[in-house]
Parts: sequence; C-alpha cells; structure tokens
Amino acid sequence: MPQHYLEPLFNASSVAVFGASEREDSVAGTLFRNLRHAGYKGEVYPINPKHAEIFGERCYARASELPATPELALIATPATTVAAILEECGQRGIRHAIVLSAGFAETGTQGIELEAGLQRVAKQHGIRFIGPNCLGIQRPAIGLNATFSQGATQAGDLALVSQSGALCTAMLDWAEANGIGFSSVVSTGASADLDFGEILDYLAYDRQTKGILLYIEGIRDARRFMSALRATSRFKPIVMVKVGRHEAGSRAVQSHTGALVGSDAVFDALVRRAGVVRVNTILQLFASARALATHIQPSGNRLAIVTNGGGPGVMATDLAVDVGLRMAELSPATIAELDAVLPATWSRGNPLDIIGDATAERYRAAVGACLHDNNVDGVLVMLTPQAMTRPTAVADAVIDVAKQAPKPVLTCWMGEAQVHEGRQRFKQAGIPYFTTPEPAVEVFSFLAAFYENQRQLMQTPGPLSHQLEPDVEGARLIIESALAHGRHLLNEVESKALLSAFRIPIAQTLIARDPMEAMLTAQQIGFPVAMKINSPDITHKSDVNGVRLGLSSGHAVRSAFGEMLADVKRLRPEARLEGIVIEPMVTRPHAREVLLGMTSDPVLGPVIVFGAGGVDVEAFQDRAVTLPPLNTYLTRDLIRRTRVATLLGSFRNRPPVDMAALENVLLRLSEMVCELPWLAELDINPLLVDEGGALALDARIVIAPRVPSADRYGHMAIHPYPAHLVTHWQLPSGHDVLIRPIRPEDAELTQGFVRSLSEESRYFRFMDAVSELSPVALARLTQIDYTREMALLALTEIDGREVELGVARYAVNADGTSCEFALVVSDAWQKQGIGHKLMDVLMDVARGRGLRLMEGEVLKANRPMLKLVGSLGFRIEPHPEDEAVRRVSRAL
Repeated sequence: MPQHYLEPLFNASSVAVFGASEREDSVAGTLFRNLRHAGYKGEVYPINPKHAEIFGERCYARASELPATPELALIATPATTVAAILEECGQRGIRHAIVLSAGFAETGTQGIELEAGLQRVAKQHGIRFIGPNCLGIQRPAIGLNATFSQGATQAGDLALVSQSGALCTAMLDWAEANGIGFSSVVSTGASADLDFGEILDYLAYDRQTKGILLYIEGIRDARRFMSALRATSRFKPIVMVKVGRHEAGSRAVQSHTGALVGSDAVFDALVRRAGVVRVNTILQLFASARALATHIQPSGNRLAIVTNGGGPGVMATDLAVDVGLRMAELSPATIAELDAVLPATWSRGNPLDIIGDATAERYRAAVGACLHDNNVDGVLVMLTPQAMTRPTAVADAVIDVAKQAPKPVLTCWMGEAQVHEGRQRFKQAGIPYFTTPEPAVEVFSFLAAFYENQRQLMQTPGPLSHQLEPDVEGARLIIESALAHGRHLLNEVESKALLSAFRIPIAQTLIARDPMEAMLTAQQIGFPVAMKINSPDITHKSDVNGVRLGLSSGHAVRSAFGEMLADVKRLRPEARLEGIVIEPMVTRPHAREVLLGMTSDPVLGPVIVFGAGGVDVEAFQDRAVTLPPLNTYLTRDLIRRTRVATLLGSFRNRPPVDMAALENVLLRLSEMVCELPWLAELDINPLLVDEGGALALDARIVIAPRVPSADRYGHMAIHPYPAHLVTHWQLPSGHDVLIRPIRPEDAELTQGFVRSLSEESRYFRFMDAVSELSPVALARLTQIDYTREMALLALTEIDGREVELGVARYAVNADGTSCEFALVVSDAWQKQGIGHKLMDVLMDVARGRGLRLMEGEVLKANRPMLKLVGSLGFRIEPHPEDEAVRRVSRAL
C-alpha cells in the first residue's frame, strides 16, 4: 500500500515550532517543551526572530534559515501573522502544518477574512493543515506531543478525534488514571482545511489504530464525512458523541414530515447507516473507550447477568430492558447444567442469582455455562461483597473463563475497599470493569448497537430490477415545468402524477374549478366522492375545513364546493385557491393509515420518514428516520422501529396488511429520492395499507431548483448503487459479458477469482506474493461507497454459474481531481479484449465523475499491461524511486 498523503503530518520526522520562547505562558513555548519531554526523537527547530537561543538550543529567525526542510510546522502565533508564516512555509517546501492560534472565524468578520487568507495561501502552496484554534495532535508511540496540554499520554491503539480541545484534555487525564493508551489524539479546531473526513481516511489506513473515539459539534462536508465514516467503520469500531442534539428554535415547514424530523433524528439515522455507535455523554464515551480498548465485539444484543445479589441483578435487568437489550433465554441444556452445580435456591433464569455465598467455582460454572449457550451474546458478571465472598478469587475465576470464550464479558464489582484488588485484576487482564450496573449495561448496549449498525452498513441497495422501470424522464418534466413557472409546491394532481411515474399506487384525482364542473366530475368518477381544497398555501387542509368525505349526490357536491371556498376565504383570506380536488371515496374497512415522507436536511441531504399517518400525525410523534437508498432489509428495519408497526399484523378483527406492498412503496420512494434531486419535502399522508395492498390518498411535494452536477447523486449522503453503469457486451467468442459495479456480496466471487489467478498475475496485480485475500483486504475491495472509488467486474455465465473474467477499479486521490487505477484479467480469458473494454468503461465513469487524470503503477516486467495502457493513450515514465516500476498516466 503506498504511503498515505497525511503520513508526514502524523509521523513527522522533523518539526518546526513557530513562535517558540521560554515564557511559561507561551503556547509555542509549551509545544516546544512538550516535544522534548515526550521523548520525540525527530529534529525540532524553534523559530522566533526575537531569540537567538531557546532552552540552550539554537533558535532560527525564519524558515528559510533552517538547515533542512521539516515535515511539519507548528504555528502558535497571533492570528494576524499566521498567513505570512504559512507563506514562508510554502516557500521553504513545508507541506504540512498545525495552526493552534485562535482569532479566526470564531471571532467575526475580521477573523473570517483571516481564515480565508490562510486557505488561499495553503492552497497556493499545496499545504495541508489542521486547525486553526485547536489543541494540536499527539502520536505517543513516537513521542510527538504537538499540543499544549499537560500530562503524559500512554501509547495504545485508540484514536481520539475531537472538535473540542477541552474534551481532549479531559479524556487524556481520565485515560492516564485508567491505563488506557492512544495511537493518535487529534484536535480538529475550526477544520478550515483538514476535517473529520480526511482524518478518518488516515486512521483507517493507520495500522497503529484499532478503534476510534469521535467528539463532533458540526459537519461541513456530509458526503466526505459519511463516506470516510462508512469506509473506516468497516474495519475499525467507532464510538462518537454528537453534541447539539436539540434544534434551537423552530423552522417553517410545509409538510408533516418536516415537522416530525429534527436534526438530531437525522444524525441518528446517519449513525445507523454508518455502522458506528453513538453515545450521549462524556461518561458514556469514557466507558466505551474502556470497552474498545479490550477489543470485545458482541454478535447480538442478548445479555445474561450473573450476580450474587438479587437486587443489583434486577436493577441491571430493568436498565437492560430500558435501553433495548434482550435478556437472554437460557436453553434447557444450560438450565440443567446449572442445576447440577448451583444451590437449589438459585434463580433458575436470567438474571442468574447464584446466591450471596457464591464461591469462585460457582461463578466459574455459571459464567462458563452462559458463554457456551448459543442464546447468549454477552455476559455481565456482578458481585457485591458479602460475608463469605472472596472478590479477588472470583475475579481470577471470571478472567480464566473469559479468556476461553469469544463472547464479551463485562464485570461490575460493587463497593470499594474489598473489591479494589479484583478490579485491578480485571484491568490487568483487559476485561471491562465498572463500579455500578448502569455504565456496564450501557456499554453492552452500545456494543450491541455497533453489531446491528454494522449489519446496516453492509446493505448496498441495488436496482429494483424485478419491478417495472420508473418513468424518471416524465417525472423530471413535471418538476421542470413547475419550476419554469416559478412554483415550488406541486399541486395534488402533479404530486400524484409524480408518484405514479414511480409506480406508487394512487387514488384517482381530478380538479374542478366551479360547482358545476365539480358535480359533473363526481358523476364521472362515481359516488360517493371525497373533496379537498387545492391551494399551494395550505399545508393541512383539515385546519381550514378543507376536506369533505362521503359525498353521495350531485347536490351534496355543489353545496360542499361553495361551503369549502367560503370557509377557506374566511379562515385564510390570503391563500391562493386553485379549485377543488375530487377523488373516489375509498372504502377499505381494514386499512391502517401510515405516513411516508422525505425531507432534506441542510447537512446530510434527503431523509426518509415512516410512521403513523392521519390528521393527528404531529400529536402522536410516531416516526422512524433513515437515510436513502433503501433495500428490503432497511425498509423492514425502518417499519419495525415505529409504534404503528404493531398494528400492521393481525389486530383484533383485522387481518395483517400486505407488508410486501408497503415495503415496495418505501422502496419506490427511495428511488424517487435518489433520482430526483429537486425534491425538498414530500408527504404521502395517508397511505392506506391493508390485506389488499397499499394506496396513496394524498400527496404533497415541495421542490427546489438545483445546480447541475457531474455527480448525479451529489445530493445524497450515501451514494446509491450505480445501476446506470451496468452494461452488456459480447466477446468475439460469442460469450455474453455483463459489466457492472462491484457489490459487498461479491466477496466470495472475488476471493475465488484471486485464487484462480496464476502466481505471476497475482504478483503483477498486488506487487506482492499474495495467495489469497485477507478478510480485511477482501472487505476493502468489495465494500466500496462508489464516491471515492469504483470497481467494475466483467462477468459471464458458464454452466449456470457466474464467472468473473476481470476487474478494473480506480480510487480518487486526495486532490479530488485525479485517480489511481488497477486492472487484472483472468489468465484463462486474456487476449480477448476484456482489459481494453474494462479500461474504456472505467475511464468513461471517471470522466463522468469529473476526474481529470488517471494514473497508476505497473511493474516493468508486466509487458502485456504496459502494451495495453500504451494502446489506450497512457504516458509511460520511469518511477522516480523504483527502477522496477513504471508510472503511467493519462489525461481524461
């Protein structure tokens, strides 16, 4: 793997400290002292024109006087001087910096201008920097303490990334007392350049980092953040705190959906789809850090509790149920096993109360039996110091059992003096320990959530290939026509036409402009009918008496028309009226009313909402939120998270609803959101669903203009599966070939393909003696998000079995305008034009993505590949650092 472009920042071999002095209150002076005290072995150059010497070491007046070019600049000077120092760094060839100085965008207009100046200088010289207004970074393994915090930081394998410097110092102080170490500590500050996305990219690459803690206050680039978060969490567990959970104030909305969804609910949706865990307090973050440091990962949320005190066991059980855990049901075999070794008075269920005089051997037997039970995903072991209890001996027994099981074991030794030694044993053994039940149960719930969210992360929704194709072009014409007339709210007929274009069942809808037309229209539809006011200014029709149901005669329709207009003019005189909507009166006695909708979050883009429908939707506040795109697994999870889900099965005298029909409408809504970036808000309320299917009775859609983009899915936080890139081709031999983007479920296919390659082909592809792919490497190659990379498979069918012929892929470079490619074709299928075809398609995809340059590295001995890229117009040059490699590149 080539060196990551941020490696010189995080593992700098030399550092320049601008503003260094011997003053006690000097930030730059503290930086210099911290580097020395932490044992940093690289060169440290103090720079300050006011000093010839700092702490007995030569001090330089400016960067141009340095004897060598340092890899990293630390800048802690007044804000007005920083841009000039960055300019100096650029001229000296320094390409990485940390700006700790405050006084930028957080201070107002002048600070915003100063920050913009930093960005201009950095871009001009290709400098990447963290900050401004940050604490700095630490890499304890190499003694790089480039912060002004006090105290030592132990080396470990957790990374802490925080927008708050104060949180960093608090976490480091706690970690020191608890023996937890870090691979990296990063205070991002204002993130004027490097933000969470790129830092997460580096930590995903960093072999020292096994788990990541995040403290987030706000996100700038949602797509980059989500892409990096999803990519990193596939390989390393991430726990985050997001502050600002409640939206200050209120915003004007034009739909039920907008009223139901706050920014925090959207962020929770992000967390679920990103495969990470969110906690709400710093204490929970601390507790999760302790669990992450032990690398425990459950495979579910079924918890068993073993305790020698009934009261604490019940407390822990109540809390477990409150946070959504399932209390494991012990198998009959486990019960029988425990009956043979426990007193007759044990609880014979979960929680396992093994009685106050429980010995170490009794604990060993109970914990071991639970860990071997397939119905148990993790065990919480609790102890209260009673007369016959030996807390330290019990701790040793639990440690012995835990070491032999792959399932997580958490411990709660309640008390202080008598249990202190037992806790120390757990600390030494790397088993999470707690003093009270609450944090122990919470930590297991976070770990269980991580497992569930990882399942959501694996979902890569594909096209609805088994369904009728939507009329995307027709839907776009409806939207463009409305926007051309300056309208942002579609009328009901247009809204339902849009739904119909995506094959969502709708009730027949016609508009009448006067009483006579209303009567004739009703007769045409057939009585009874429903009538609704049609106005772009009225969101909730029932609020202005704008709905009439069950009208069964022409006279009733004429009368209702006049009454409705009069009521609206009286209650909302300023509202524009565009006639009356007339629909057949749908009678479905077993139907449930649900709401489906979408709204657009200002940071994370479109969000899909499902919940109870009807006129009282805001009062019930029953909704679940998710980020598109969706597949069947994700739609079922969305429905399951609402209270109305319990009403969709058999309920009193009602048969269960047609769940497939409901799921299909959600999938179609997801399609709409993906393909129509102009959608701002959408309500389908109510959607009637019963044993006969689903029917949309009412729809309201708000649209907004959108600037054209090279990325057709640029409006979304998660890139959908790019089904539009699927193409068909035929080999000269007559074999039909399918070329399509890779999917996570292609892991087994990809592993088999790599195994089938000759030793030479594998070496040419990976530049290493690879026999097969590790699980991590396989995940990296097959679980892509299509934003930062693309992989195209060439497939054919042989004897009813799908066979991979070759694969071409690119990964976007840090500059966002170029990419690096790789290509390999099966030995048995070479010299048939497959490589040429794959590269042609790959370059078209990269060009459509807005990339300008494709480059790669090819072994000099790989003559067929060099010949191929040469025929494709690639420029071939010697590698500046390796004679055995050639650099190839082509402008797109």
